[in-house]
Amino acid sequence: MIQRLKILSWRLQIISLTGGCRVGNRKTDHLRICAGELVESGDPGFDAYKLKTKSLPDVSLNEVDTTTTFLGKRLDFPLVIEAITGGTSEARKINKTLAAVAQEYGLGLGVGSQRPAIKDNKLAKTYQVRDVAEDILLIGNLGAVQLNYGFGLEECKAAVDMIDADALALHLNPLQEAAQPEGDTNFMGLAGKINKIASKLKTPVIAKEVGMGLDLESARKLKVSAYDVGGWGGTSWSLVESFRNKDFRRVGVTYSYTGTPTAECIRQLCRLDKPLIGSGGVRDGLDAVKAIALGADVVGVALPFLRCYYGGGEKAIRRYLDGLIREFKVGMFITGSKNLRQLGGRVY
Repeated sequence: MIQRLKILSWRLQIISLTGGCRVGNRKTDHLRICAGELVESGDPGFDAYKLKTKSLPDVSLNEVDTTTTFLGKRLDFPLVIEAITGGTSEARKINKTLAAVAQEYGLGLGVGSQRPAIKDNKLAKTYQVRDVAEDILLIGNLGAVQLNYGFGLEECKAAVDMIDADALALHLNPLQEAAQPEGDTNFMGLAGKINKIASKLKTPVIAKEVGMGLDLESARKLKVSAYDVGGWGGTSWSLVESFRNKDFRRVGVTYSYTGTPTAECIRQLCRLDKPLIGSGGVRDGLDAVKAIALGADVVGVALPFLRCYYGGGEKAIRRYLDGLIREFKVGMFITGSKNLRQLGGRVY
């Protein structure tokens, strides 16, 4: 009973902070739903793999090296806090908090879709975090499908300049778009348009899936700088959309169990020899260790950070991160991996 009351109190707090579910305010809806509803589905596939452990690891736990370089930026730990939000006053607080933590821990950070701020420059401040995170790998974000709805190189440059981004993620979300009544579902010819942006934009472009898993066939068509697999097994955006509109609920729920597991996405896309973010259902240090061992260069995590924010603010975020990093280092230690390069392939 006490636990149920805590959950109820948490959800009421979220509704109060975000203003509840208002038609036409997708950003507010998404925050409320992701923070307070059951929006995860599937299995990211990490449990199918075991670490190749060593009884004599020949390494000191205190000396394992988690540093790496991704798209030219140094990370003290191979983790990107994935795109969560933007476009609202509450989103601004969240992004600032996460950015400050990313700066302290040496992580990367992605912001939510910047489309609202491209259309209304007054919203740009809800994405801007350089004042608290001068050194981090900062990733901008636009929906790739918007290239079929009037967006082009100018808008992509604006998204980068808006936040002084080090890279721009063009997210691929056909299932989410199909599961929302106002979705943009014309994905015809997008590969060519993405490649055109990638060739002309001076900033690296990341092709980013958001929960269905980036497939090898599609990835091969894209001449981008990096991939973010966004695999099945974490947050289901079709399930998120099912909470927003009762007329589309059946579609969202039905297809929440469709996609390629994250581990399989990593295993396939690492063959392409491009920087790779392993995201989708990464929840603890063991998941992260396996993702890197399978071939990802860094991992991406989103939902746990949002829930920590609402569950206890920056203190809860730090506690979660400290635990994940500790677990990750133990995984490196017991596999005899002194650095991330040595961790590669340490699964079976």
